[in-house]
Amino acid sequence: MSIGLSDRASAIAGSATMAVSSRAAELRAAGYRIVSFGAGEPDFPTPDYIVEAAQRACPDPVNHRYTSAAGLAELRHLIAQTVLADTGLAINDTDVLVTNGAKQAVYLACMVLLNPGDEALIPAPYWTTYPEAVRLAGATPVPVHSDADQDFKVTPELLEAHVTPRTKVLFFGSPANPTGTVYTPEETRAIGNWAARRGIWVISDEIYQHLVYDGATAQSMPVAAPDIEDRCIVIGGVSKTYAMTGWRVGWLYGPTAAVKAAVNLQSHMSSNVANVAQVAAIAALRAGRPGFDDVLAAYDRRRRLMVDVLQGIRGVDCPTPTGAFYCFPSVKRLLTRSILGHSFTTTAELATFILDEASVALLPGEAFGAPGCLRLSYALDDQSLQTGLERLQRLLSSQDIPRAHVH
Repeated sequence: MSIGLSDRASAIAGSATMAVSSRAAELRAAGYRIVSFGAGEPDFPTPDYIVEAAQRACPDPVNHRYTSAAGLAELRHLIAQTVLADTGLAINDTDVLVTNGAKQAVYLACMVLLNPGDEALIPAPYWTTYPEAVRLAGATPVPVHSDADQDFKVTPELLEAHVTPRTKVLFFGSPANPTGTVYTPEETRAIGNWAARRGIWVISDEIYQHLVYDGATAQSMPVAAPDIEDRCIVIGGVSKTYAMTGWRVGWLYGPTAAVKAAVNLQSHMSSNVANVAQVAAIAALRAGRPGFDDVLAAYDRRRRLMVDVLQGIRGVDCPTPTGAFYCFPSVKRLLTRSILGHSFTTTAELATFILDEASVALLPGEAFGAPGCLRLSYALDDQSLQTGLERLQRLLSSQDIPRAHVH
């Protein structure tokens, strides 16, 4: 019997990333030695100076009370300063909203831009939250597919083929999740200029902006294409660069009217972000990024190892990512043969098999609008990375080995 949930709630899919992480955690709690390539979460601890700032903030009664829904004034100022230093873009403090993670920033951007009946272009493969946030706003997500032959990049010509009179928003991410693709400044400029000519808003997700390799440059959308600045909302936060995923501090910035509307909406949703977490973010931005070069070097080393191993597995085709901390290999050729007597029609089935047989958690491409691919995060410690890749290599090479679910 129906319990009468809203159509809106019933239509939203759960996060595949969180689902795999939860399943892996359950198995781990049951005594299985799980290696998870699932969630995109730095394995490095939050730096001590950030934690210590939060500890000092906890007993201060100032932080025990409501503060501005838009965020602490000092944090908004530091975000504006950081944007200027990192990108060259000058923004006003008042055009910044501090949110409960970048995920809430994406949701708020959709809610203030989209109406029922509108359409949002979403380059695919895409982060799983994008289409769900569009649906929550009552609008329709329109995937724009690309593949490895195109370096998982869309072009103005490809986008143009999907435009209708209802097109209102374009999502853009560089470096991209799940592919690790980084658009060149020229490619970003071309897409931004196209959107400006078309009168389409851009939601530019720049949360991975500092995680680039091999000389790649991730230029901010409104910097690459100044004509789109008055129709562009940029998403950012401290989670990836500063290893602060659990602190839940993100932000958005953009045109004054759009940010003001988002502030009003957040004031009714959650009021302010937790003050102690905001103080921690202030400490992070004040200090800059000490030690980040070492972190980036570690990611780069892990990236190269993962690509080398995956490329050596028969039936796996793995492009080399130049940003973020994901590999996104095609396993379509694996789906055409059996492994230890098992056959598969989807990567979701394959991912379940890999978790059951090798105790390795990874994400199926269907969750990202890319059937036939898998997403693996290399943001985990070197030993776990090595162990997981060895298990994966043995299993997918069809060697008849004991199951890896070892208590």
